[in-house]
Amino acid sequence: MATVIDGKAVSAKMREEIAAEVKEFEEKYGKTPSLTVIIVGEDPASQVYVRNKEKACAQAGIKSEIIRLPEDVTEEELLSKIDALNADAEVNGILVQLPLPKHINEKNIICRIDPKKDVDAFGYENVGRIMSGDYDFLPCTPAGVMELLHRYGISPAGKECVVLGRSNIVGKPMAMLLMHENGTVTVCHSKTADLAAHTRRADILVSAIGKAKFVKADMIKEGAVVIDVGINRGEDGKLCGDVDFEQCFDKVSAITPVPGGVGPMTVTMLLKNTLTAAKKQN
Repeated sequence: MATVIDGKAVSAKMREEIAAEVKEFEEKYGKTPSLTVIIVGEDPASQVYVRNKEKACAQAGIKSEIIRLPEDVTEEELLSKIDALNADAEVNGILVQLPLPKHINEKNIICRIDPKKDVDAFGYENVGRIMSGDYDFLPCTPAGVMELLHRYGISPAGKECVVLGRSNIVGKPMAMLLMHENGTVTVCHSKTADLAAHTRRADILVSAIGKAKFVKADMIKEGAVVIDVGINRGEDGKLCGDVDFEQCFDKVSAITPVPGGVGPMTVTMLLKNTLTAAKKQN
């Protein structure tokens, strides 16, 4: 019988732990950890993510501020807003909600955030530190995946780990984190020849390609651990992952559902990063 890896339950438990640590922080330093989120324009998905972040901060006792800027804001205006937040000692974490409008260079924006306040860990200094294994923050989604593995007693050490997807936000850092814990890692992508030959070798399969129900039972090894990072809409309009959950369930030893798997962990790891930033700055 496969274990369903319950991200909702792990996330709720972690948020309680973080809220307790926030109280300790306040008693020790007489201030509250704080996160500032900048959102540009009216992208509906981004609006939902930002609301979720605001709600999660409130639950954990972290102070949050949302700065809403119009779609036509210039890159210079956005950079000067980031400079002001970098200089503000009351702000511990800064996050710019992606994607940004086409006329703004995302790389310039992300790299302008002070690395000590870069709670998404997307800036080049933090990316380099993750490569070398000497980091303070991790990108929230891969960090959430590792937290789920730890809390379910699943070690990557000595295992064949296959990551589907090579994005800077999930795939690449995911591969590094599995490697740091002694997994033998293969990264597959749209140009990989005979993808299924790789996925069938995986003891731990992490899928982050954004294709609804792409991974079928014949693509996975008997007894594999399957972590589904994808959030897609199926043909029926319902939320689903990259993995065909029903079809794969009887073949795996453990699997994350969508929704309720990796998703809730992403915002929780953001709270954890904000708390870590506040501790480091004080």
